[in-house]
Amino acid sequence: MIERHDYSPWDFWTTASDEARAAQRSRQDDALREHPTWSIGEGCFVSSLAALDADALALGDRSYIAAGAYLTGTLRIGADCSINPSTVVRGDVVFGDGVRMGAHSSVLGFNHSMEPGTPVFRQPLTSRGIRVGDDVWIGSHVVVLDGVSVGDSAVLAAGAVVTKDVPAGAIVGGNPARLLRWRVPPAEGAPVSDPTVPARAGSRDRPADAARDARLRVFADTARAEAVGILEGALDDRTGLFADRPGAAATVRAQGDAIEIADLLLGTVPPRTDRDELVARLRRWQDAVTGAVPPLGAIAPPDWTDGDTAYHVLSTGYALDLLGSSFAHPVGLITDATPASLIARLEELPWESDPWNAGHHVDALGTALLWARRRGDALAPGAAEALFGWLITRADAASGMWGRATPDRGLLLLVNGFYRASRGTFAQHGLPLPHPEAVIDTVLRHARDDRWFSPGAFDACNVLDVAHPLWLTRASGHRRAEVDELAGRLLDAALDGWHAGSGMSFRLLGDDPGLQGTEMWLAIVWYLADLLGHAEALGYRPRGVHRPEPAPLR
Repeated sequence: MIERHDYSPWDFWTTASDEARAAQRSRQDDALREHPTWSIGEGCFVSSLAALDADALALGDRSYIAAGAYLTGTLRIGADCSINPSTVVRGDVVFGDGVRMGAHSSVLGFNHSMEPGTPVFRQPLTSRGIRVGDDVWIGSHVVVLDGVSVGDSAVLAAGAVVTKDVPAGAIVGGNPARLLRWRVPPAEGAPVSDPTVPARAGSRDRPADAARDARLRVFADTARAEAVGILEGALDDRTGLFADRPGAAATVRAQGDAIEIADLLLGTVPPRTDRDELVARLRRWQDAVTGAVPPLGAIAPPDWTDGDTAYHVLSTGYALDLLGSSFAHPVGLITDATPASLIARLEELPWESDPWNAGHHVDALGTALLWARRRGDALAPGAAEALFGWLITRADAASGMWGRATPDRGLLLLVNGFYRASRGTFAQHGLPLPHPEAVIDTVLRHARDDRWFSPGAFDACNVLDVAHPLWLTRASGHRRAEVDELAGRLLDAALDGWHAGSGMSFRLLGDDPGLQGTEMWLAIVWYLADLLGHAEALGYRPRGVHRPEPAPLR
């Protein structure tokens, strides 16, 4: 039976009949028994005409959900919140206390990928999450898109389409939403960007923004102009193979680095190469029995415990992907696995003594899973669930990561191993991390260690392994000003690292630039620039191993 309170629930507990109040309590009790991941606070109201299909739901005291509301995903709604009639809240969404959401509004904490060539319904879902602070009014017919953070005491005016972060105290409206005025003006002296565009905490003023964009354009233009010469210098005309730098021996990884650099900067294959020949060579290097790509010249059968062989799942697999092809054979690392063998393999990895090496091998497992799904290879039932389930249940809630710090190198191996493990699994497959705010805390603490983050100590591995986790967790808004400060400092250092005519060294201030350093630093610069809202100035976006979006299952 439809009652007034289904659509106007705010006075339910003071005006409803005893019978209606008893029915509401019974309905909530039934929902909690059916959904052990839900919690409902005191004095809440949930209309029987609302559609709740959430994986996890926490509803704070005195909050209510009216008729026609549709809620899915992982939701945390604070106290004294209203989810009014015909609203939609989906994905990874957190509301603070006192959030009022007007009728027919949508808060959508997920999105579809949109790569060409694959129908949208087959594209993977991505989720950066939405965070809404305390005392926020979301007017009627508002749409809030994935990745947005809304500060405390903000107002989203009726009909607003919110695509960017909204600072605390701002009133925004329009499509796309822009600052209209302040409900709570910023503190005197606080940095405020263009007053027509919402800005997040820590944003810089217009002159600084313009200067950073100019530096990024110069960096990217230089890289594009010199890419052909760098790639040609690394190519051995006798063998047709790439080495990391002139005079070095050819490696499997160098072929992938060359293909990635050419795709990123030139939009084509490396100079003096042929796409079909590159594809044929890379596919030929894969062992038909194991599915592994061993190091060049290897005599012994491929061994999945070998670090290079494990990395070739990434570098060769993505090189083939960029060339429009794929592995010729199943990757046995995952297709030969069972849930039990996967768990045994994960348990045997050196999480306590060398979490970087452990993460390295998890990255290979996650990427092998991607290629198996792409090829349609048969997998043991429960194999993927065993991999992700183990990682979710073994993540340390204090650090957000797997493993422990080590006495000699502090948090270095822990953070670097987290990047590798999360890149190949949660990031690559578009799944939310278990403890994103703890990850940020750990990364920021690690970045204060001068052994790895003084100006002369930067190398591509250590900086990428900080930049990517901070980018991956950015939707939480946690400690955003500190994240921005660190990203700006690292980006400024990276932009000074280009060697004229030869690219970038793995160790930023090193004198041995090569393909690996160049490919990694190009990706690092993109991630840091995007964290600060400046990536468009580069005119490129990684598509290979370091692609920011989950990989589509085409």
